[in-house]
Amino acid sequence: MSYLDKIDQKAIPQHVGIIMDGNGRWAAERHMPRIHGHRSAVNAVRESVEAAAELGLNVLTLFAFSTENWQRPKKEVSALMELFYEFLEKELHTMLENNVRFQLIGDRDKLPDFLQERLSNALNSTSDNTGLLLNLALNYGGRDEISRAVRIISELVKKRELQPENIDEALISANTYTAGLPDPDLIIRTSGELRLSNFLIWQAAYAEFYFTDVLWPDFKREDLHKALIEYQNRKRRMGRSTASAVASISKKKVSSIVKDKSIKSRLTQTST
Repeated sequence: MSYLDKIDQKAIPQHVGIIMDGNGRWAAERHMPRIHGHRSAVNAVRESVEAAAELGLNVLTLFAFSTENWQRPKKEVSALMELFYEFLEKELHTMLENNVRFQLIGDRDKLPDFLQERLSNALNSTSDNTGLLLNLALNYGGRDEISRAVRIISELVKKRELQPENIDEALISANTYTAGLPDPDLIIRTSGELRLSNFLIWQAAYAEFYFTDVLWPDFKREDLHKALIEYQNRKRRMGRSTASAVASISKKKVSSIVKDKSIKSRLTQTST
């Protein structure tokens, strides 16, 4: 029996996040420059997206480039930006073939100008797709995201459009990059590291974590299947006494949330 056969299709998580780690080590083990590790990682992205779409996942969020990654050597950062540029063109057909809708989370304004047109093309070309929502976290940081939400809400208070006592978790969530989406049920990190590294730190409050020693360029769809099996073997209590007490959103309802872009627009209207 394959790993895929062991997955309970009725218990697929709604949202999976992946911290794609280990590209540099993968290259170093082969005595190759780091950029070769990043290039080889594109295959793992493709396999993960295709596998997620086949399984019927609603949301897949991939941590591609953090706000802290700008501190890396300029040559590596430039090479990564060029790689993102190539990825957005070459992998667009994969997204279209698999009915995937592409979305960016992170501070887009600080990305290079030459990336902007490619980003817009990918966003526009897949906007009507109704399958998997692929969130690419690019120039993203969890603390930066929370700081941004606080600034937006503070402006509303300053303008007397909001009373401080009315600030709650829902309002903060509505001003994050993932507004309108379900929080991640499962976060996967490759390469054996055991930390979140500033990834979805607001949204991950009750996420399950799965750590694997597999380096990201070697990550295959079978590795995703293993993670999902492990997830399904756990009992999620969410702070309550029994898992059965957890109120769950139906997959059909979550799908409608993900596909109805107008919901996100309404939730984030305070940021304009």
